[in-house]
Amino acid sequence: MAPLIILITVTLAVLAAGRLGVAALRDPTVALRGGLAAMFTTTGLAHFIGLRHELIAMVPPALPAPGFLVTLTGVLELLGAVGLLWQPWTARWAAIGLTAQLVLMFPANVYAAIDHQSTAFEDRLVPRTLMQIVFLAATVTVVARTRQTPAKLPA
Repeated sequence: MAPLIILITVTLAVLAAGRLGVAALRDPTVALRGGLAAMFTTTGLAHFIGLRHELIAMVPPALPAPGFLVTLTGVLELLGAVGLLWQPWTARWAAIGLTAQLVLMFPANVYAAIDHQSTAFEDRLVPRTLMQIVFLAATVTVVARTRQTPAKLPA
């Protein structure tokens, strides 16, 4: 639930800053990029600090090297967060990669919801699935609303 709260809170904060006069933050897509970057920074860091053992336990047994996969996905989330903030064209590519990662990691969420003993509401299959849909909607929105190529430099 924390990633969803971070996504919403930071997106709304960036939107508010835009409304209060910070011209660079007026675009709702920029606000969404900020929210996603904060969310993926938090979840990416969790792959190394605090939740690493829980994330390794989420990896379905059919997949090899769970520790490596958790490290790899954590690094990709952190790189994606940087890409979302760097430039519009890097944001688009980062959002494409993060969208693919969310889809590819969904089986781990299903496995965790079905095979683990957590009693927390947000760890059940329906809430996890709904959160993934929100995250996917956010990344797909960034893909659809950002430039595909770098801006040309003036001559």
